Amino acid sequence: MELRHLQALTAISDHRTFSAAAEHLGTVQSNVSAHIARLERELGAPMIDRSDGHLTEEGLVVVARARRILSELDALVSDVAACRDEVTGTVRVGIIGTTARWLVPQVMDAAHQRHPKLRLVIVEGTTTSMEPQLASGQLDLAVLNLPVGRDLVASLLFEEDLMLVVPEGHPMATPDRPLTLEDLADLELLLPLPGTAFRDELDSVTRPLGISLLPAAEIDGLRLIASLTFDGYGPAILPATAIPTVLRSRFFPVAVEGLPRRQVGVAQRSRGLPSAPTRALLELVQAVVASPARRPQGVHVRP
Repeated sequence: MELRHLQALTAISDHRTFSAAAEHLGTVQSNVSAHIARLERELGAPMIDRSDGHLTEEGLVVVARARRILSELDALVSDVAACRDEVTGTVRVGIIGTTARWLVPQVMDAAHQRHPKLRLVIVEGTTTSMEPQLASGQLDLAVLNLPVGRDLVASLLFEEDLMLVVPEGHPMATPDRPLTLEDLADLELLLPLPGTAFRDELDSVTRPLGISLLPAAEIDGLRLIASLTFDGYGPAILPATAIPTVLRSRFFPVAVEGLPRRQVGVAQRSRGLPSAPTRALLELVQAVVASPARRPQGVHVRP
């Protein structure tokens, strides 16, 4: 078994066809076909279902392992370069949308200044979509809502105030008294999906009070929830940084007593040694968040 055989299979998984995989790898389709045939003979099982072009069950198992092998190979090359005090290579990092808006520009600036040969591949996504990508090796690092699932390790990066966000003119836009969780009981809200980390946080503080949040809709992804709120589809409970500066005059974040702070962490696979570029990026992310001048209002770091 050779690395190019595994590269061919992962390319087909990513690009769906033999021809697209060949183009990605900079070779011809016949070479990709030969690599897959060799892999199938050696493993004694079909990797691709020729009737529909999809990976077989065996192919999916091999791809999952192959991604980790190829990721370790990339890390090996990068770690050797780091021994010469030169951080070079690619880091694939996933970031939840509302955090990405303020964190990504600062991390990119810091990386350009300190590690000019570091290449970033940034994926914006939800916590539920990024966890499997991180576990399978498609991502090297992820900034997401805590807690995380199995096969991952995470540390707290920061905590963020949660606010009720309502449009100008809404009865709760300028309350005459501090709002409480009870005030939310009859308010239709755009809510995160049940079972997501953020929804679990909200339910953990409302259910003991006998309050069931009333969904106008349930949506996976805070960035999408925020966009729908700003398009007039209803109020939502959002992180303090969710409102862009240009919309601050039209939408109001209202404090609600009893709402927890959202916990955002940085996660990696629990197995395997992070590459030098991954470690370098992690240090940059932590440095940006640790700087009070770089943190938006409503974002807090534990001492």
